[in-house]
Amino acid sequence: MFNGQLIGIYIAPHKAKDLQPIDKVEAVAGRGLVGDRYYLKDGTYSAQDGPDREVTLIEAEALEGLTREYEITLQPFQARRNLLTWGVPLNHLVGKTFNVGPVVLRGIRLCEPCGHLEKLTCKGVEKGLIHRGGLRAQVVTGGVLSVGAVITPKSE
Repeated sequence: MFNGQLIGIYIAPHKAKDLQPIDKVEAVAGRGLVGDRYYLKDGTYSAQDGPDREVTLIEAEALEGLTREYEITLQPFQARRNLLTWGVPLNHLVGKTFNVGPVVLRGIRLCEPCGHLEKLTCKGVEKGLIHRGGLRAQVVTGGVLSVGAVITPKSE
């Protein structure tokens, strides 16, 4: 059981562009976050992509670990994930539904770091975020996400 918090929201309207911090965003079931590159169908895709591109999350603790263990400091927007969490064990949410305020998300698969992320940031990021690069999720029930929202597991 956990009781975490949404501490940051980031979107970018175009692929490879910097993500911008925002305080609120509408999450739409089957689409993602209004204004984000994947919602607008302008993200980087591969053949197997599906609902796992709707929302991406990363733990603030993972970014702290990257700094502590690899001496690489990434600002949250540089991680290229939409939602920054605190106190949420994202790796354990694959296949699970959870609430982010009024929004219900379902974890699809881990969001392992890739060469694209390293290319846009710096050498060592891919290795430093392996198995803690975040979570890909789909929007099950839409609504407005706000910084400060409580994140809790959903009873299944």
